[in-house]
Amino acid sequence: MKAVAIGTWKFGEPGVSAAVKVLSHGGSSLDAVECGIRTVELDEKVTSVGFGGLPNRHGVLQLDAAIMDGISGRCGSVLALEHCVTAISVARKVLEQSRHPILAGAGATAFARDVLPEDFRDTGSEVLTAHAKRRFEDFCQDQERQHDRSHSAWHSDTFGLICLDQGGRLAVGCSTSGLQFKESGRVGDSALIGNGLFVDGSVGAACASGDGDAMIRHVLSFLIVELMRSGKNPQEACEEAVERVRLSDGTCQAAVIAMDVKGRVGAHCTRSGFTFVVSDVDTGTRVQDCIVDSNVARWHHTCI
Repeated sequence: MKAVAIGTWKFGEPGVSAAVKVLSHGGSSLDAVECGIRTVELDEKVTSVGFGGLPNRHGVLQLDAAIMDGISGRCGSVLALEHCVTAISVARKVLEQSRHPILAGAGATAFARDVLPEDFRDTGSEVLTAHAKRRFEDFCQDQERQHDRSHSAWHSDTFGLICLDQGGRLAVGCSTSGLQFKESGRVGDSALIGNGLFVDGSVGAACASGDGDAMIRHVLSFLIVELMRSGKNPQEACEEAVERVRLSDGTCQAAVIAMDVKGRVGAHCTRSGFTFVVSDVDTGTRVQDCIVDSNVARWHHTCI
């Protein structure tokens, strides 16, 4: 079977390419997902994932990440992880070594110290880039933003990645630093199984990006996989799921990608400006614009 990978956002192109390289050498979909997301997490130019991510309102970088195996159905997730920018690798360790599927806060951080000491940093300042520190200083000087606790002005871009390996095995993962200058301990939809990501190895996989506080009630990734189970192709499933979001909340920023067990892909969004990346060993890596109605508003990026 031809190996395929699809990821959210143009900034994820290096990660999708890294994942396909793993797949082209016969690597597993789970290894490819971890490698691809880790590549993006270590890119400090990406300001909504991993090392380049922006901190919470107290100046602390807290990361969320999850990974799920389509064959076994097992998953690993970390929420509000501190001191370790390779959150996807910690999530993989949760999947493989923890007796729990989700670890959060201080527990996730302590687990990361034990299982990935080479990636762990003793002080929080070591995981903030110079850009993140400047943005936080600007935030501290902006009294109006400090007191704005509505979610309407805060958005982030999750990197989600779906891989199908040569053996026909699916896996999915995602990683994010969440809303910039969020409340301490805030968790969005990204690393919650069924919300930000989901896979059933006999059907397909999906993941989502956007306004997690608003998207969380739609359980989009599980919905998309179930729509594919009912007979819809990935594109049809993405479109129906996004339409449900539009009907429920016309202001919500939401974007989704999907892949079925045949390697067919789909993507859709509530606003224009969403990009996604598809790659396989035959056609290479290509960035694509998600086509939506020209009358809809453009995606609002503030995590820059």
